[in-house]
Amino acid sequence: MVKLTRIYTRGGDRGETSLGNGARVPKHDLRVAAYGTVDEANAVVGLARLHTRNDADADSMLARVQNDLFDLGADLCTPEEAEPKYPPLRILDSQVDRLEREIDAMNGELAPLTSFILPGGSPAAAHLHLARTVVRRAERLMTELALHEPVNPAAVKYANRLSDHLFVLSRRLNGNGAADVLWVPGGNR
Repeated sequence: MVKLTRIYTRGGDRGETSLGNGARVPKHDLRVAAYGTVDEANAVVGLARLHTRNDADADSMLARVQNDLFDLGADLCTPEEAEPKYPPLRILDSQVDRLEREIDAMNGELAPLTSFILPGGSPAAAHLHLARTVVRRAERLMTELALHEPVNPAAVKYANRLSDHLFVLSRRLNGNGAADVLWVPGGNR
């Protein structure tokens, strides 16, 4: 377990940070950008949760997602090594499977889509759409990182599935889609 007694260390004052294995890298390193973007997504999910307090099921799902996002950040901040001193925390396929089960359960209650959806509707849904776009950015950074060094395939799958989960949950929180804001192609010509 982590025990923080000091918040600032001055270790990053020269533009570098430590990875989970102790290696020092520039703060603009692609790996740091990927897990930093995961952290950003987690913050947006936290904002969405301010609007899900009256929906215990949705709030529980998002609480699990926030914990998983910390797992994902831990996974990404620790590069793959042949024989690590300590076994790193990695995203597992079971976490992806849980998201899929939740997506299927929620989607079964929703009317089929007849158009693309514009971010909006309820405050919770609007924040989830923002979280979804941040997760998509994290996924792009993760797949770019994977071109240069190994990335846990389950981590990439998790990010991909999470964006779908946030989309479906946003529809559920918009009155099962009744309050979705639909795109009208060319509607302002």
